[in-house]
Amino acid sequence: MKSILETAREDSRLSTSIRMIEASGLSEALRKEGELTAFIPTNEAFSAFPGEVLDAIAEDRGKLAGMIGYHVVRGKLTAHELARMEAIRTLQGDHLDITGPPMAVRLNDATVIVSDVRCTNGIYHIIDRVLLPRAVEARVKKTI
Repeated sequence: MKSILETAREDSRLSTSIRMIEASGLSEALRKEGELTAFIPTNEAFSAFPGEVLDAIAEDRGKLAGMIGYHVVRGKLTAHELARMEAIRTLQGDHLDITGPPMAVRLNDATVIVSDVRCTNGIYHIIDRVLLPRAVEARVKKTI
């Protein structure tokens, strides 16, 4: 079994997310020991994201680290465990709202499309939308 980052890197549907994680400086957090849960958007999720917003985030390592941190929480949480929760605090500091049953968990407006990918340092779920924390979204809108 491999780390979250190493396992996700092997899935071609996640290549944009992997590039963003590496550019953010948070790749070590998803590679080292510990128990984390990551919500990783597909390449399609990034293509549906407004280009000017994505560019503004990608050009600022702080904004990018905030966005990536908003996709990670402490603890190893399966879809069943997430479905019993209403919200969870991310590494970035904001909360994600959680709704739906285990087979259709939603985080804010993103749906988990592949759940419970187990790794040495936690678990990840593949989601269909990019999650954007309110603070990053507000700062980005000021710059575009």
